[in-house]
Amino acid sequence: MGDASEIGSPSKELVGFAAYLYNPTKSGLRAREGVLNGRRVQYFKGKSALNALTKSEEGDKPAKCATREDAIEWMQDLLDYQLIVRCDKDAQTGRQLRINPMQNFDEDTYYAWLYEGSQLMVILGGIGVVAVVLAGVMFPLWPSVLRNGTWYLSMLALGLLGLLFATAIVRLIVYIITVLAYPKGLWIFPNLFEDVGFFESFVPLYAWEVAKDAKKPAPTADSDSAAAAGDAEAKKTE
Repeated sequence: MGDASEIGSPSKELVGFAAYLYNPTKSGLRAREGVLNGRRVQYFKGKSALNALTKSEEGDKPAKCATREDAIEWMQDLLDYQLIVRCDKDAQTGRQLRINPMQNFDEDTYYAWLYEGSQLMVILGGIGVVAVVLAGVMFPLWPSVLRNGTWYLSMLALGLLGLLFATAIVRLIVYIITVLAYPKGLWIFPNLFEDVGFFESFVPLYAWEVAKDAKKPAPTADSDSAAAAGDAEAKKTE
């Protein structure tokens, strides 16, 4: 495998091609997770990449590559510019990868991504973290209006969090008392921890616990008559 400095940097077209293939929602190439030199990487099989590049896209759009030969040339360019690397997979572990000294493209071998996609979100996230830390360090230098507003907002957030914990404790105590006193327990805000919207979490105000057997629909007269007719018909057949 040659040194990347000897062949220069990849072109924007090649980087765009790598970004397309790297994104499974666009290319349809599903990569698996492996370990290469102690680092987690995404890897795929060459044949899967060729199939993803030569298949027609949705909406009658042409394939990324017209022929498999064109796709092989693109994949070789990815290898030459070290955007991917040819690997051998350990048959025992299934996840351990070793770099193959032969860096020519073969659809029957595996390839690990060295390209990590766009770093824009990583850069923006780092800038955001630094900005938050600086803002916290420079808090004493903030104008008094901002400091007072931040203090009130933090107290409000702590108050809401404390109210949530208090509500959870009270509803549990009420439930335990009603379970001991009555056959069924009473839940205050029964949907408080359910997977519903914010306002739906507080509706209804209370509800009695429903037994699991009571949730099953009771048999109707029509179903009973249909079952009886089926039994009679079965007896006639016998």
